[in-house]
Amino acid sequence: MPSNRRHFLKQLGGLAAGFGAVSTGLSFINSPQTGMQTNVHTSGTNEAAAPLFFTISLAQWSLHKKLFAKELDNLDFPAVAKNTYGISVVEYVNQFFKDKAKDEKYLAELLKRCNDNGVKNHLIMCDGEGELGDLDAKKRMQAVENHYKWVDAAKYLGCITIRVNAFGTGSAEEVQKAAIESLSKLGEYAAKTGINVIVENHGGYTSNGEWLATVMKKVNRKNVGTLPDFGNFCLKREGGQLWGTPCIEEYDKYKGVGEMMPFAKGVSAKTHDFDEQGNCIETDYVKMLKVVKAAGFKGYMGIEYEGDKISEDEGIKKTKALLERVGATIK
Repeated sequence: MPSNRRHFLKQLGGLAAGFGAVSTGLSFINSPQTGMQTNVHTSGTNEAAAPLFFTISLAQWSLHKKLFAKELDNLDFPAVAKNTYGISVVEYVNQFFKDKAKDEKYLAELLKRCNDNGVKNHLIMCDGEGELGDLDAKKRMQAVENHYKWVDAAKYLGCITIRVNAFGTGSAEEVQKAAIESLSKLGEYAAKTGINVIVENHGGYTSNGEWLATVMKKVNRKNVGTLPDFGNFCLKREGGQLWGTPCIEEYDKYKGVGEMMPFAKGVSAKTHDFDEQGNCIETDYVKMLKVVKAAGFKGYMGIEYEGDKISEDEGIKKTKALLERVGATIK
């Protein structure tokens, strides 16, 4: 890293860290790390919600349609999360500021808008930077290095985590071995700045909870973990595609989340459809939150609405209401 870049990150990283402490005070009665937090803002109001064992965050993918359509700009995401949905912690997707990881002016503006709205940055979901499970050593190392800029950007923005993928083409054993090597190297780099590297169940081998748990055990680094997603457990799709075609083989989601939870540094609360009572149709949230709670989790639960039968706005609000309602009953 050039010396001027390192100096810039060090200087402004302090600002982000300081803001993090302030924004946490604004958003929660107690620190999210204690597990005793109470969300102050709920559904855009200032009424105190029932105590939850987790803290609600908003994953930017919940608004991907608006972002891709340019109806919403990435810089405006923190304000929308806070002022529209009453959520003070956000999770970015690098696709929406792909060329800005090293843009100091842009990152400064994004951080300023977080400061202005009392929003805390949690993680950056990183896609399109190469396959960390690639069997080709040169391509695999390039993928590792491609993620370094996002580690640096996350540090500057006050995030504590980046989410990566562990994709690769080959046998389960071959890809697993390659992913273990890559995650170990990336984790080593990220540890220098106190950033976590987490893998989501995101299709293919990664949607096999046992496979991913084994990767974590063999990497064996404190800052490398998982991001259990309630909805991404398709092992095989028609035509061998990773996305976009019907799923023909699916892993048990409750079993998978349970296997991933010992390594979890965040959880993705995926929703698609709701019944008339506001329950998620595809996932039993009572059962799933009990699995999460049983693991001793006390961190961030990111809303990730991905349905198409209702608007993104309504989907986010319904998911938030569901988490608050069900979460308050899990003791």
